[in-house]
Amino acid sequence: MTDYANFWNSAAPKYAQSPIADVAAYEYTLDRTRSYLKPDDQVLELGCGTGSTALLLAPQVKQITAMDISTAMLAIAREKTDKAGVKNLQFVESDAVPDTGKYDVVMGYSLFHLVPDMEARFAQINALLPEGGYFISKTVCLAEAGTGIGGRLKSLMIRVMIPLMQLVGKAPYVRRFTALELEAAVTNAGFEIIESGNHPKGPPPAHYIVACKRKS
Repeated sequence: MTDYANFWNSAAPKYAQSPIADVAAYEYTLDRTRSYLKPDDQVLELGCGTGSTALLLAPQVKQITAMDISTAMLAIAREKTDKAGVKNLQFVESDAVPDTGKYDVVMGYSLFHLVPDMEARFAQINALLPEGGYFISKTVCLAEAGTGIGGRLKSLMIRVMIPLMQLVGKAPYVRRFTALELEAAVTNAGFEIIESGNHPKGPPPAHYIVACKRKS
């Protein structure tokens, strides 16, 4: 886990300056997420990075607790939050899903392809939420690199180049799965998917999911 933290600490300055790849897709899913949030909601964001999404969603809810493994990412996030004067957003350094806490919504964006225990985390998120609570995520599905020359090149990079880059500390852990496999993992953890779609469409697609904890 320390290796993961070291990678993201080193990447934080460049990550913070990187533009959003598809602004329209980001804003669309941000608006869709807002439509599920209520003013009295307690929200947890896992893998918050530099806090950009949490900052934009904070006005819609009572409180957001945003977590990340990287101290450098969180330092940037806290600086942005202080500058914006946002008071209902707190940051916690952790890579784990909390064991306890009262949350109405749990979010994770651009995260779950970067963790080896995705299915276990989905189950932990389900246990943390009340019946009817929302789990909202957007995850790149790297097993869908596409067809044609461009798709084959992307697939080759994912399968060959990323492992080589990992050996020298230039890439994090990365997992490959399809959108259907991702949705199956979410539903197997006890959720009902109520909205999903690819935004951007890719390849590879970033699959957005809104899921509700099923009643027992």
